[in-house]
Amino acid sequence: MSGVGLLLFVLIVGLTLVITYWAAKRTKTASEFYTAGGGLTGWQNGLAIAGDYLSAASFLGIAGAIALNGFDGFFYSIGYLVAYLVVLYIVAEPLRNLGKYTIADMITARFNQKKVRAVAALSTITIVIFYMIAQLVGAGALIQLLLGIDYWVAVLLVGVMMTTYVLFGGMTATSWVQITKAVLLMIGTVVISFLVLAKFNFNIFTMFSEMKTLTPLGEDYLNPGVKYKVPLDTISMMAALVLGTAGLPHILMRFFTVKDAKTARSSVVTATWVVGIFYILTIFLGFGAAAFVGSTDIIAANAAGNMAAPLLAKALGGDFLMSFVSAVAFATILAVVAGLVLSGASAFAHDIYGQIIKKGQITEKQQMLAARYASISVSVLSIILALFAQKMNVAFLVSLAFCVAASANLPVILFTIYWKKFNTAGAVTGMLTGLITALVLVAISPNVLNPVAGAAILVGDPIFPLTNPAIVSIPAGFIGAYIGTVVANRHDEKKYAEVMVKANTGVK
Repeated sequence: MSGVGLLLFVLIVGLTLVITYWAAKRTKTASEFYTAGGGLTGWQNGLAIAGDYLSAASFLGIAGAIALNGFDGFFYSIGYLVAYLVVLYIVAEPLRNLGKYTIADMITARFNQKKVRAVAALSTITIVIFYMIAQLVGAGALIQLLLGIDYWVAVLLVGVMMTTYVLFGGMTATSWVQITKAVLLMIGTVVISFLVLAKFNFNIFTMFSEMKTLTPLGEDYLNPGVKYKVPLDTISMMAALVLGTAGLPHILMRFFTVKDAKTARSSVVTATWVVGIFYILTIFLGFGAAAFVGSTDIIAANAAGNMAAPLLAKALGGDFLMSFVSAVAFATILAVVAGLVLSGASAFAHDIYGQIIKKGQITEKQQMLAARYASISVSVLSIILALFAQKMNVAFLVSLAFCVAASANLPVILFTIYWKKFNTAGAVTGMLTGLITALVLVAISPNVLNPVAGAAILVGDPIFPLTNPAIVSIPAGFIGAYIGTVVANRHDEKKYAEVMVKANTGVK
């Protein structure tokens, strides 16, 4: 990397640290730490949501997936975008009206039981760990490419910085870092897309036509079936992407950073526009990398294709553009992992320690201290796991987190809001069934077991044939919740009526 490029990289990262310093002075209470005191406006929170959502999987993973696999890589863009319709129309308003800091708060608004909160916290922590691994893998590969340092050193560097954001700045720092990087990411993506389109004389039809001859895949590049040869596997992955967002704890937590449900809805609208434009532009990132970098060089830099976007930036704009894009990608990862650490820490500190162990009898000072200790614990565990996942595509890793979220959290969230007979037993059974089914099927899938050495974590024949088990685990979560409810055969219609009023009006 050139001296100017390194300076640019340091400046952007330094900006995020300045934001953290500024936010640290404004983070004194648990509410400010977890939710920025509920003081963000709709457009601010919308940009922060987009910043949280446009992760390493989106920028690095999808660009690589499209570059190497063509049409099949674009499935991720479609799934991530459509998912926001589910969030907007079904989840955002009731969640904001019922919850306080976490998903568990929302569910226990109807079922005030320790075991419900404990299982919800367990689900949150599992999803956070999956997502964190993906971000750290992307960060490690990026810093390794830029600075020439070992992967493990790069992962530790990111881990230290993300922990710093959360420990000192809480949600205020995390939100403004996400807003800043969302703006920078969109600028970088638009610039690269413009340069790619210029190479094709600003003619999209010419670009699509020429892509048939610019990659080793030939005409197959523009057709489905290169990576996902089993239609059922494709449907399963899409189900995870479309339904998973509505169960992701670090996304749902953002709805508690605004003052009311109306602002929460406007946040989602803003986020959807930003996210939608970005995912359309991933076509240019992927096509450009395939045409002007080439699959051989992409794979040489990172076997999973995670470095396609930075390499494309270098091919089109030299070291300066590569440095800018890489710095923005790094800020992207830092912002997302900070949000993930915060949601995991809240599950530990607020749900498990504050509400279960201390039975709600906890001071602000104790809760802040517990949250900071929990932040360190989540960070350390994620770093350790990320060291063993270097060769996995980050977009794929995130799709597994979406699968767990859709299987364990979404059924219970929907039934809590919309099913009158739903009860505590159903909530616990649904979350555990979805969570365990997803984890077990992933453990025996081709991602973990593969007869080819180095292709997966372990060598062996997979027992479950699909790479993403959502098509089985999501129905299992709904069925588990239904069976648990029916078997227990107890429900409180008065409490349900109260929850319905509160979910739809926000009246306390």
